[in-house]
Amino acid sequence: MQKLTKKDVEHVAKLAKLNLSKTETEKYLKQLSVVLDYISELSEVDTKNIQPTNQTTGLEDVYRLDEIDNKNCLSQDQALSGTDKIYNGYFKVGAILSERSDK
Repeated sequence: MQKLTKKDVEHVAKLAKLNLSKTETEKYLKQLSVVLDYISELSEVDTKNIQPTNQTTGLEDVYRLDEIDNKNCLSQDQALSGTDKIYNGYFKVGAILSERSDK
C-alpha cells in the first residue's frame, strides 16, 4: 500500500474544513496510517465464498395496516378552530424558505 504523506493529511483536513496544527497533523498522520494499514490487512482476507450479511440478529420489520381511527381524529373545522390564520382550508404560516438574493 502507498504510504500516507503529510500532504495527504493536510488535504483531508482541508476537505473537512479543519485547521490542524503541525502537532495535530503529525498525530493524525500516524493514526490514519494505522487505520489504512488495518484496512489493507482486511483486503487480504479471502471472502469469495462468504455470503454478504446486512443483518445478524434475525429481527424482522413489524408492519401494521394503515387504518384511520375516526374516533381519534379531528375534523378539518375542529383542527382549524384554534386560529384565525386560515387560507383555503389550511393553516396559514410564515414562509420558512426564501430565495437567496446573493446569487
